[in-house]
Amino acid sequence: MFKLQNYINGELVAPNSNDYIDNYNPSTGKIYSLIPDSDSSDVKAAVKAAKHAFPKWSLTPKEKRSAIMLKIVELINKNYDKLAEAEAIDNGKPMWLAQKVDIARAASNFEFFATAILHFASEAHMMEDKYVNYTRRDPLGVVGCISPWNLPLYLFTWKIAPAIAAGNCVVAKPSEVTPMTAYLLSEICIEAGLPAGVLNIVHGLGPKVGAEISENDAICAVSFTGGTSTGAQIARVAAPKFKKLSLELGGKNPNIIFDDCDFDKMLATTMASSFANQGQICLCGSRIFVQRGIYDKFKTAFVEKVSKRRVSHSLDSNAQQGAVVSKSHMEKVLSYVELAKEEGGTVLTGGTQVHLEGEYAGGYYIRPTVIEGLSFDCRTNQEEIFGPVVTIMPFDTEEEVLMMANSTEYGLAATVWTENLTRAHRIANELDSGIVWINCWLVRDLRTPFGGTKNSGVGREGGFEALKFFTEPKNVCISVG
Repeated sequence: MFKLQNYINGELVAPNSNDYIDNYNPSTGKIYSLIPDSDSSDVKAAVKAAKHAFPKWSLTPKEKRSAIMLKIVELINKNYDKLAEAEAIDNGKPMWLAQKVDIARAASNFEFFATAILHFASEAHMMEDKYVNYTRRDPLGVVGCISPWNLPLYLFTWKIAPAIAAGNCVVAKPSEVTPMTAYLLSEICIEAGLPAGVLNIVHGLGPKVGAEISENDAICAVSFTGGTSTGAQIARVAAPKFKKLSLELGGKNPNIIFDDCDFDKMLATTMASSFANQGQICLCGSRIFVQRGIYDKFKTAFVEKVSKRRVSHSLDSNAQQGAVVSKSHMEKVLSYVELAKEEGGTVLTGGTQVHLEGEYAGGYYIRPTVIEGLSFDCRTNQEEIFGPVVTIMPFDTEEEVLMMANSTEYGLAATVWTENLTRAHRIANELDSGIVWINCWLVRDLRTPFGGTKNSGVGREGGFEALKFFTEPKNVCISVG
């Protein structure tokens, strides 16, 4: 059985406990590798290495930091298929999806921030003719990055790249559910010549590894993507220590469809925004509101397409949907289908486990699910399910749909479908959401700020917002009079 290793001080090492956690292949339900069951001592060793590396790395010219990061990009592309296969097996998603989205974006993350740091500028302010103010932006020191299981390498690199580009040293924890590509990134960083201690990857459980990253006094900032309850726990621990926090948390996103939309384009995109990555993307539109004039037309066409969606294992090139990430998550998602029935909902298609044959018989597959007949404020429509389950609801007026769309504790993303430009701007302005897509979905410009409102998080990632988070501004005022 293959054992993954931690990446500490430039070396691949076993956990201090020499204990390991079973890593399951979601497509088969079988153990296929072992993950380090690290504890606080491993994190402290990583922090020590990062503290030692920081003075030199922070003073390394940005051009040299950029060159090393671009070497990492080169090696990600060289190992593209290997990384995509590892991601697909580890996560359960179709391999074509990992190739198209996950690994491509991981390379883009490193490439973007490797070049962005070369253009990252500070401000200067003149005070008449007597004083000049300028702002320095210095790296923070040792920072913690904790990423989720749904887009493992994609989101892992989204945090690490701006942190090291800005001159910080990182102690990172990938999800213990999907650790494989983070381990392969360790090997790539060694080959790329990233100095020892600049990036340290500690595998393990949240209550051990994640907790120590949040609590350790030498870690001055924490960037976390994951569930809202875990984010709240991190904030309770880290905020009293005055650590900088970036928290990208849950979502319960509305997809608002007006009757003047481009119907065919909307329908095709709504299939993706509902079920991409098995619905395990925080940006998926799980609440679909359709204006009454086209509600029946939409329901008929949508349910027909969803019912034909091919659910299969991650290495099936014809798979449109793979396995969800774990048995416990499958059970959670299916429990919400039962809750929806109790709340008066009707399952129009799906809602059951899919049983494949042969070696994949034990996999964690769910048929994509469409539910109607629920009130906008029931639990199914208010709580994050994070799986291939959507609800559909009719609406009549803008005021009504805005009230329903904004009714949840979340405010991450929203999608609006209309050909009326004035309405599009009006609705976007009134939605309580960090991101609004109009007549599209999941279009990402890495220069733009990313994050949510309400319980969907604190702060923004992406572009210069990320570089600002991972630096400390210092104003210098000089008298020239």
